[in-house]
Amino acid sequence: MSSPQREITLRFLAEPQDVNFGGKVHGGAVMKWIDLDAYACSAGWSSRYCVTAYAGGIRFVSPIHVGNLVEVNAKIIYTGSSSMHIAIEVNACDPKSLSRRLTTHCIVIMVAVDESGQPVRVPEWIPQTEEDQQQHATAIKLMEMRKKIGEEMQIFI
Repeated sequence: MSSPQREITLRFLAEPQDVNFGGKVHGGAVMKWIDLDAYACSAGWSSRYCVTAYAGGIRFVSPIHVGNLVEVNAKIIYTGSSSMHIAIEVNACDPKSLSRRLTTHCIVIMVAVDESGQPVRVPEWIPQTEEDQQQHATAIKLMEMRKKIGEEMQIFI
């Protein structure tokens, strides 16, 4: 049996229908690509259908232009019992130069579910390298921060 797939990169060209009124790829298109990559990563890791539980900390660093080669990289950085925390990085470049630049990054949490939509256990991811350990520790810090933000947000509910 092969080991679960921890990381995946989707690559494609930004198309005219992805552009906003300012002539750049709109954030909604980028967020869709992020969600697709997070799904592919989480399904590859868990061998299950997965749903998005959280997407946050989205930073739009630089614009993507029509015709850019876009790479959306997703990597598992933490697993819970049924959840997978995924670091997403979006890079783009002119396909003639291949000089990539960071355009967007964020964290997405996906949950593996069964046929009735109930959470199911996922394989545990264990950090192997120093970089893995740093990313894992960051994921734990972010969980604590999200809990505090969630408590503060109760005022709006």
